[in-house]
Amino acid sequence: MTALGPLIAEIQSCRICADRFAATETAHKPHPVVRVRKHAPILIIGQAPGARVHESGIPFDDRSGDRLRDWLGVDRDAFYDRDLFSIMPMAFCFPGYNARKSDLPPPPICAKTWHKGLRAGLTPEITLLVGGYAQKREFGPAAKGGVTATVSAWRDHAPRRFPLPHPSWRNTGWIRNNPWFEAELLPELRQRVKEVLYAKRNSD
Repeated sequence: MTALGPLIAEIQSCRICADRFAATETAHKPHPVVRVRKHAPILIIGQAPGARVHESGIPFDDRSGDRLRDWLGVDRDAFYDRDLFSIMPMAFCFPGYNARKSDLPPPPICAKTWHKGLRAGLTPEITLLVGGYAQKREFGPAAKGGVTATVSAWRDHAPRRFPLPHPSWRNTGWIRNNPWFEAELLPELRQRVKEVLYAKRNSD
């Protein structure tokens, strides 16, 4: 198994995108954000930190995080318990904004450099694939139809993997237009999360 301590330290000191970030509208420096623990039963693979997370160093420390926690049926204390949740995005740093102040995509080099080694050291019971970038990397051709098609096929991957849309409030319209997500997927997800966390707490 991968020794996570040294690997996490390498990720936290990574500067391979320094020039890329310096050339963005935000002209920011790398600030890798990663929270993982080998035996945490739930792994969240998201997109990339936003500007607020870049400042705080706390993943999903924003309105998207509030929505994601609601989807999972957990509070902040449980969500940020490293023995329960591991959080690793497709890019560990905030990618920055373009000239239109829109989020840039996560640089592919980040996942290519770090994900294989990190995943080898984790033993989750559930993996949540949040957003299209995570789903494409995890599912490959099975995600080529886009987020809606991939998430609608969630039963093909449950109970160990759940594809989810990004919890950004920009996706409120998507959620409203796809009522099956809240009516069918979320109850199953919350029950699965509840079962896994109960088992973890009672095994320690």
